[in-house]
Amino acid sequence: MIDLRSDTVTAPSDAMRDAARDAAVGDDVYRDDPTVNELERRAADVVGCAAALFVPTGTMGNQVAASVHADHGSEVLVDSEAHVVRWELGGLATNAGLQTRTVDAGDRAVPSPEQIHAHCHERDLHRPGTDLCWLENTHNARGGVAVPVERVRETAAAAHDHDVPVHLDGARLFNACVALDTDPAEMVAPVDSVLFCLSKGLGAPVGSMLAGSEAFVAAARRERKRHGGGMRQAGIVAAPGLEALANRDRLAMDHENAERLAAGLDALDGVSAPTPDTNIVVADVAGTGLDAAAFVDACAARDVGAVPFGGTTVRFCTHLDVDRTDVSLALDRIAAVVESAD
Repeated sequence: MIDLRSDTVTAPSDAMRDAARDAAVGDDVYRDDPTVNELERRAADVVGCAAALFVPTGTMGNQVAASVHADHGSEVLVDSEAHVVRWELGGLATNAGLQTRTVDAGDRAVPSPEQIHAHCHERDLHRPGTDLCWLENTHNARGGVAVPVERVRETAAAAHDHDVPVHLDGARLFNACVALDTDPAEMVAPVDSVLFCLSKGLGAPVGSMLAGSEAFVAAARRERKRHGGGMRQAGIVAAPGLEALANRDRLAMDHENAERLAAGLDALDGVSAPTPDTNIVVADVAGTGLDAAAFVDACAARDVGAVPFGGTTVRFCTHLDVDRTDVSLALDRIAAVVESAD
């Protein structure tokens, strides 16, 4: 199987397995796990923040951030296609008691300053007030778009004009930074908190990091406990995360493979696949006569993994377990799917 469903499907490297086995551990709830402490220090340094918190999943990290920033019953201003809106099971409402005010960010992938000014509002007798602005980079649903730091900066500045904090869902933050040749600390500087995953393109088996000010992370640590995320001898899963941080620069190879994949898909009759910014390729297969689900099933039958992304759109995701040869072989198999659909 050439598994292009997601960059979460990677197997941990031998170095990660060794690190997990040999990790020094302690009770992390008591702040006694030296490996977790080191991971949190290193992660904070990478993104230029004062502190960071190790969380089991990116979704938990996002929910914790929302709970820290926003009061129960208030609004979160967010793009209508954001991951937190589409794929986190309504967690903002369920876990944090928040409602979303969605805007269509379009090709920008983050709300414009004009949208921020138009939709932020203060709380009064009738309105809940805007307590948080939410950004995503890269933007999954919009095709792995890498949002330039200038755009992040101007949107965050507009939110701050209204005294509204900004959270950046940077699950694939380093993909954006590599694609745009931007230092992660520069990308994160305009916002108040950031979440990034260790278990996507970086290849760790589990874990994400939530970073921000010392006060933010102290409050987030308490919320993590409330969300069931207090871990004990967590160094065993933190140690592979330290190894994963060293995989940031190699993400460029995933982007190159995604470009090859997109070009090959776009050359097939009935398939349209624009050149991706990063490692996510979204192909429209309407011209093949198949809907997304049928196309994905046909690919799976030929040992290529993909996921439906809309009625006729399919997502493919390159990662560190896929090389150039795998991309060529996958294209041959997908070409056979298209031919058999005629």
